[in-house]
Amino acid sequence: SSHSQMSSRPGSYSNSKIQAHTHTQMAKKTESVDMASRFAEFKELKNIDKATMINVLEESFRNVLAKMFGSDENFDVIMNPDKGDCEIYQNLEVVADDAVENKDMQIGLTEAREIDPEAELGEEVTKQIFFEKFGRRAILNLRQTLQSKILDLQKEAIYNKFKDLEGELITGEVHQIWKREMLLLDEENNELIMPKEEQIPGDFFHKGDMVRAIVKTVDNPNNNPKVIVSRTDDRFLTRLFEHEVPEVHDGLITIRRVARIPGKRAKIAVESYDDRIDPVGACVGVKGSRIHGIVRELRNENIDVINFTANTPLFIQRALSPAKISSIRVNEEERKAEVFLNPDEVSLAIGKEGLNIRLASMLTGYTIDVYRDIEGEEDIYLDEFSDEIEQWIIDALKNIGLGTAKSVLNAAPEVLAQADLEDETLAQVMDVLRAEFE
Repeated sequence: SSHSQMSSRPGSYSNSKIQAHTHTQMAKKTESVDMASRFAEFKELKNIDKATMINVLEESFRNVLAKMFGSDENFDVIMNPDKGDCEIYQNLEVVADDAVENKDMQIGLTEAREIDPEAELGEEVTKQIFFEKFGRRAILNLRQTLQSKILDLQKEAIYNKFKDLEGELITGEVHQIWKREMLLLDEENNELIMPKEEQIPGDFFHKGDMVRAIVKTVDNPNNNPKVIVSRTDDRFLTRLFEHEVPEVHDGLITIRRVARIPGKRAKIAVESYDDRIDPVGACVGVKGSRIHGIVRELRNENIDVINFTANTPLFIQRALSPAKISSIRVNEEERKAEVFLNPDEVSLAIGKEGLNIRLASMLTGYTIDVYRDIEGEEDIYLDEFSDEIEQWIIDALKNIGLGTAKSVLNAAPEVLAQADLEDETLAQVMDVLRAEFE
């Protein structure tokens, strides 16, 4: 009718109306493009399979249809993700022209026969619905519904992906550094958080650095995945050995125990079921070639590799290496071990800052007390002086491996200093112990 109006009355169809008509057509095209771009965006999403994608798209369309028509029961929604569009069909009951009570569920016979010339009363006809004709509000509603569902799906996919990666090695690029934590991005730009306590003392990174760590924990508070990565976890050391030592990776060598004081020292117990393989030699490599890379990654963390054994006394003996033990007494029930060594071996067993004995205890699961084994000389356990020396002082001395009177009397000043006792307290202890032998 507008075209006939134009021909009969030229100029009556104003410019503003033409512009409005053009604008509406462009808007519809844009809306259609927007819908297609939604599909395209969906197709690019990683970790979301096609079936899930189609279900979510259909659900989003149905949500909007239900809001517009009161129900989506009589609609068929057919997704065409490959084309980037969607077909919607409305199933309507054919009634007499004057009996239409609900336009959303019924259709008059005359209109029905325009769709299907053979339509009869009481039957159903299917009418195609063009979603973009519903206007901007419907399109906007669909877009918001989709965005919300896409976001939820992405978060769920990220959580599931990283939950499966717990304990595994991962590489991320340093994106931002704060006082208490550091933000890394993996190759798919997923955020990884490394708190300060999960960084090795001596770690110093700049923005853009590539950092290796393990996925320590994955939480999902309020459907907002939080991935914590760590370089101080024992599993980080295990994964590095798997990466550097083919025999560990292939399962020919098993890592049985790991104990670490990050950035300082570590002990690792290994075992092989193949007699032809030397597990310690394979892990260390020719001239330390295999272990050097791991030591560098761990900021020069000194790593002792020992052979695992189910023989507890022998395992404790190996765990205390490089110190050589004279004899050992093990209390299985209390998980305690008393180790006797020659005086010149005691400092080796304890190690710098007491690291060796601490790691040996962590590795074996036993509390280890170190005693000097002085042949031909009578010695007395410190515990026997509990009536003269307070127990906390005895414990402080035992913690640095000095469990007998002679071991304290013969200890070098720098060893005694590790007990962190005041000079006056130490002098009183020495007087009590000397008096016993005098």
